[in-house]
Amino acid sequence: MIKDPGKLQEIRLGLLLWFRLARFYNGSNRLSNQHLKKWGLSIAQFDLLVQVGVHQPLSQQELADKLLVSKGNITQMLVKMEKSGLIERKQEWRTKHISLTAAGQQLYEEVVPEQEQFQASQFKTLNKEEQKQLLGLLKKLQHNTKGE
Repeated sequence: MIKDPGKLQEIRLGLLLWFRLARFYNGSNRLSNQHLKKWGLSIAQFDLLVQVGVHQPLSQQELADKLLVSKGNITQMLVKMEKSGLIERKQEWRTKHISLTAAGQQLYEEVVPEQEQFQASQFKTLNKEEQKQLLGLLKKLQHNTKGE
């Protein structure tokens, strides 16, 4: 049990900050999922589409590393997107290389600018200086979570 009022206040402030960040993140994801429904995509599928579109062709392991998940975690999503005709996987020796199909490339070109604008609009209540300040603070926090 912490008895120091200063330390207790510091902990409470830290918790409030964490809860506020988590609520914003969760709310933003919910809105993004609603926005992406127009194209039949979830946030995870959009992220996969973007990573493949930017780095194609890439292996399933490279894609998993970029998405910060395990190779096994994306298999089901790859199968679904392949069945939808958005990506193709080609076996080269022991590695499957993933690329966008023509339909996937067309969707990429349509949805990416729309989603970028949508995401940017989430911060319109902050002026440019406040946005830069928030970015700096988040970078500082992220640096701290990497154990550096």
